[in-house]
Amino acid sequence: MSKRKEYTPLLEYDIFYVDIKSIMEAKGISQNILSKITDLSINTIRSYYHSNIKRVDLDVISRIVMALDCEINDVLKKKWNSLYICS
Repeated sequence: MSKRKEYTPLLEYDIFYVDIKSIMEAKGISQNILSKITDLSINTIRSYYHSNIKRVDLDVISRIVMALDCEINDVLKKKWNSLYICS
């Protein structure tokens, strides 16, 4: 008879967000131009620009990072001193 390993649920974790706004502003690239360069809809760009997304699409992030000539860690940021606590 095999023993099942017990796991403790993760109750706290860091919160991450997407920040393309600051890079776009620094490089003078509008949402419309980024939409055309990446061949992504303006609605998709707008959602990432305002960090209004629940799930990150790796294809979208790859296109944005390539178009903005930056690294993924320039785009994905951790909110400092923010923990999500499950209840």
